[in-house]
Amino acid sequence: MDFSLSDELLELRRAVVDFGRRELTDDIVRRDREGRFSRELWNRCAEFGILGLPIPQKYGGGEAGLMATIVAMEGLGYACKDNGLVFGLNAQMWSVELPVLEFGTDEQRARYLPRLCDGSWIAAHGMTEPDAGSDAFSLSTTAERAGDHYILNGAKTFVSEAPVADLFLVFATLNRDQGVLGVTAFLVERGTPGLRVGREIEKMGLRTSPMGELVFEDCRVPVANRLGREGRGALIFNQAMEYERCCILAGSVGAMERLLETSIRYVRERHQFGKPIGSFQSVANRLVDMKVRLETARLLLYKATWSKLTGGSSTLETAMAKLYLSESWVQSALDAVQIHGGYGFTTEFEVEREVRDALGSRLFSGTSEIQRNLIARGLGL
Repeated sequence: MDFSLSDELLELRRAVVDFGRRELTDDIVRRDREGRFSRELWNRCAEFGILGLPIPQKYGGGEAGLMATIVAMEGLGYACKDNGLVFGLNAQMWSVELPVLEFGTDEQRARYLPRLCDGSWIAAHGMTEPDAGSDAFSLSTTAERAGDHYILNGAKTFVSEAPVADLFLVFATLNRDQGVLGVTAFLVERGTPGLRVGREIEKMGLRTSPMGELVFEDCRVPVANRLGREGRGALIFNQAMEYERCCILAGSVGAMERLLETSIRYVRERHQFGKPIGSFQSVANRLVDMKVRLETARLLLYKATWSKLTGGSSTLETAMAKLYLSESWVQSALDAVQIHGGYGFTTEFEVEREVRDALGSRLFSGTSEIQRNLIARGLGL
């Protein structure tokens, strides 16, 4: 059993880290305070090839493969302090690009994937509604066939990148009485008659990744923009969520490594009672726990990725990875604040932002409670 990465993967990670340190080091403190998304940084990531990593070359991607993409996003999370940017890139890849690649027609792939890979378009995923969160398929948004169009009515909320997106992957029901069998997916372009991008939602963390609402009022979507067959929306959504659970927190592993290194530097430099605070067992133990969490999280991430690559259902593995990575990121961020003491509570030291950013990971792509339900189901409970 070999736990090491290949030379090619290590080189990819080094290249991504070098890119992140060189190109993604703007004033994140100010942008976080203002809640401002940077299209410039997004485009730099696209130009480097981040957004096209899992997409075939024929559609403008890098055809890097799932494991290579995971390793690259881990490196980006390590090098880039803008957790909102890393989250947004991941969200587009796993919840829009992969569904279009797997379920789209040749025309849909050719129209959308090159634009998403090169950064000229940004995409968002619209499933959650005001009254349909964890119960994802109790949708109120409806779609009705009308000739060569569908008429959509309803609203979506908590849509990441909605205020800046050009394309929306939206789920609506053709027949509420059919439950999940009535759910259908649609690709809706900004500017489509009847689509309105609603208010922007201010957040505690990941503030550089904008969030907003979508409103559909007799929105006319061409039949050619239906993704997959009628009634296949639940399958498309579940596939996307399995990728998200497996992959969207790869950047958090890099962030945990960055937090650990930052904390180690601090405890070596900070002196109290005449010696470095790292020499105190209570401080050292926190760093030990951060290290154990980091390595365990990385193993679970790679195991979940391996399970996806080897085929078959990986619901149990991806749910365990999502649960453990999110909870570990939060706890390691809290430990980093405690290690830094009063300085950790200040904006200047940039540790408090990590806590705010990490907390959202226990909610998006399925809450920690939902992941536990999935794991329990996998155990036959």
